[in-house]
Amino acid sequence: MVTAVAVGVAGCALSPAPKPPTYEIAAAHPFLQANRDAMAKLLAGLPAAQVSPLLVATIVDVNDLRVSSPLGRTLSEQYSSAAAAAGIDVREMKLRGDVFVREQTGELLLSREIKDIARVHQATAVLVGTYSVAGQYVYINVKLVRSETGQILRGYDYALPLDTDVQRLIRKPASDR
Repeated sequence: MVTAVAVGVAGCALSPAPKPPTYEIAAAHPFLQANRDAMAKLLAGLPAAQVSPLLVATIVDVNDLRVSSPLGRTLSEQYSSAAAAAGIDVREMKLRGDVFVREQTGELLLSREIKDIARVHQATAVLVGTYSVAGQYVYINVKLVRSETGQILRGYDYALPLDTDVQRLIRKPASDR
């Protein structure tokens, strides 16, 4: 019995320690690429003038459209960056004092507010979206919406695996629960 335990402990000591992530691995992370791809699919074939200037709302929990999480805020930030990199005029709402940004939530654009906020920011379109947490995946829906009419210009659905990083991002702060 003692020999079996000693062999088991020795075997554990010989297994290599996991390598810490590198900057190269982080830059190529599939999470980042999936979100860039989603924005590319939304913008594919649309003239920039049809969606510029663009506001990007915080991606919200489909079960409660008043609530987001670090995941929703991270997705919104990445969509903003990808759209700007694609040549779209993206307006940063956090720099404006006339938009209420709820702490721990971000820029939530409810349908009744879209027209007013878009007018203030002179936005042609707004990116809105939801996420839904399931057993093994988080399903994401994003839409480009014409700010004046509410017409959906383009929509895109995709899923992220519910890995440990995504699980941590969907946890809501205690104040949101």
